[in-house]
Amino acid sequence: MISFKGAQFPKEVILFAVFFYVRYGVSYRDVEEIMEERGVTVDNATLNRWVIKYSPLIALAAKKINGL
Repeated sequence: MISFKGAQFPKEVILFAVFFYVRYGVSYRDVEEIMEERGVTVDNATLNRWVIKYSPLIALAAKKINGL
């Protein structure tokens, strides 16, 4: 289980932003605009930190679920 303890945003917001960045290969500024369209104001530097911190953890969790 990935810990979101201490995060100022709900885990759903973080996961959506990281998924969108990784899956579609858009820029942090593009994700920032997409999130703003959905009513979430987040800086592109924060998005960068989320991707660096959570994308490896998400990939590891996915591997465990798929038995790899």
